Amino acid sequence: MLTDSQVAELRMLLQADRDRILSAAQDASSFSRDRDRTRIGRDSVDESAEEALYGTKLRLADRDSQTLNAIEMALVRLASGNLGECEECEEPIAFARLRARPMSRLCIECQEDQEDRS
Repeated sequence: MLTDSQVAELRMLLQADRDRILSAAQDASSFSRDRDRTRIGRDSVDESAEEALYGTKLRLADRDSQTLNAIEMALVRLASGNLGECEECEEPIAFARLRARPMSRLCIECQEDQEDRS
């Protein structure tokens, strides 16, 4: 069972991660709308580099979207008092693990078992 101070710390960490991702998403959105070809130049190498950068930003935005979903789910679990309980074995998740990755749904043992099966 998490203490009130641990809950507050995890809430702060999750909200900070959410804010960081939302800020990055806004930057990515601005980047995708602001693709002024006159800045790129006429060189095909410059255009290729710009396209590679654009693709990378889109992949990062997709990954951030998945992380944002995990954060939102963790905030719901935190509000309901279920954050910190392994979804597989129902044992407590170590606070050190939650501090490092507050959206963790599995204890370290179950996470390792799941990775071994994959």
